[in-house]
Amino acid sequence: QVQLVESGGGLVQAGGSLRLSCAASGRTISLYTMGWFRQAPGKEREFVAGISWSGGSTNHADSVKGRFTISRDNAKNTVYLQMNSLKLEDTAVYYCAVSLRDRSFVPRSPDAYGYWGQGTQVTVSS
Repeated sequence: QVQLVESGGGLVQAGGSLRLSCAASGRTISLYTMGWFRQAPGKEREFVAGISWSGGSTNHADSVKGRFTISRDNAKNTVYLQMNSLKLEDTAVYYCAVSLRDRSFVPRSPDAYGYWGQGTQVTVSS
């Protein structure tokens, strides 16, 4: 019904920046809340950031506030995650997700998101 493909991951030095992209196909995602999650080895998947359908409401995890910024371009059916001042602990697989239930509300629970991308690896080195 909807396919999400993340890109932009890679290896970056601590303090550097990286921009992740999530391209949606099969269905327009402009009317739905989108989110970014990450999962490090041996840890559970955690919420990183989310954005409402219009972009008017965002929600960022405390661990990334002031460093990461989520945005969206509905004309391109794409969601972005700008990652600045990267730290070693940011190393993880980053997943894009869409909620077909929520529009204005930005939930942090993974259970609120029904479709997921395959993930893109972000590795931060010293």
